Amino acid sequence: MHKIKVDLKERGYDIIMGKGIVAGGKPDSSVFSPFVSGRKCLVVADSNVGKILGARFLEILGIAGADAKLAVFKAGEASKNIRTYESLLSKACKSGLDRSSVIIALGGGVVGDVAGFVAATYMRGIAFIQVPTTLLAMVDSSVGGKTGIDLPEGKNLVGAFWQPRLVVVDPAVLMTLPKREVRCGLAEVVKYGVIMDEKFFSFLEKNLHGIKNMEMDAYAKIIARCCELKAEVVCADELETKGLRAILNYGHTFGHAVETVTGYEKYAHGEAVSIGMCIAANLAISINEFAPVMAERQLNLLKGLGLPTALGREMKPAQIYKAMFKDKKTEKGKLRLVLPDRIGKVSLVKGADGGSVLEAIRSVL
Repeated sequence: MHKIKVDLKERGYDIIMGKGIVAGGKPDSSVFSPFVSGRKCLVVADSNVGKILGARFLEILGIAGADAKLAVFKAGEASKNIRTYESLLSKACKSGLDRSSVIIALGGGVVGDVAGFVAATYMRGIAFIQVPTTLLAMVDSSVGGKTGIDLPEGKNLVGAFWQPRLVVVDPAVLMTLPKREVRCGLAEVVKYGVIMDEKFFSFLEKNLHGIKNMEMDAYAKIIARCCELKAEVVCADELETKGLRAILNYGHTFGHAVETVTGYEKYAHGEAVSIGMCIAANLAISINEFAPVMAERQLNLLKGLGLPTALGREMKPAQIYKAMFKDKKTEKGKLRLVLPDRIGKVSLVKGADGGSVLEAIRSVL
């Protein structure tokens, strides 16, 4: 078992990683016992994860001493809305949850975001545990306390910072996922290499074969390193007030706009982020003097991992550009973009020229 500390003083918590904690032949209920024993718990999952892991996870919690119930909503980004949020609040109330109870997110990024927002607001905030079941959630969204829902106008426009009490990661769960889900998580993995760690980026390049073949040793190293990097950023800038945490949005302003314009149906989140990183790299060549050879390394790695790096020609750059201004990272009507200086280092660029941004979007058509 591997433990990573997110040192936020009284809001601090552990990320516990171990193969088989949730999906193995002998799951480990002792990890959960200190947090759930004698308490009412509401496990939130989507329709996919609920079917595969829901009953088993309730058994684990029962052994840990919890009185747990399961709440399931339809899988997909389209469910990350105020209706799902309201129905989960109602379920929490009907299940008898009080201020000593625990909300547990069993799922990917959508589940974690919605369940976390429920925990942050139900009875003005109750305990919350993240049990990520997708690679994207394991390496990124389950750590850091960002919770929320989407509006028709854009992603994550309503939410709260609410740190979990515990994050439990079982890499074995990845074997239950469709390959597309794993690929989507790899986009966030590549992001960490570009923004913070060139050596990690090189590791990904050198281990492409093992990653594509789902070798668990490679994934254990990947998840652990991404969690370490995320914890480092979160501890330095928990509420994104110092500018540092914004680097985690690399590729996301473009990616979120692509998702919004396509109605969250054509591209999964990781796929949109992959395309967004390609747009950002192309823009950075002219703005940040990002070396074209480094942009090519990023492009080749994303392609090698099976991720999309271009948009369909039917897409309209002007629509994507307009949607970018609905992103919550805009400031006083101006875009704030995370652009690479080199692999391993990025900077925050404010007020980029509209013509240059549009040209960068066109470059991936």
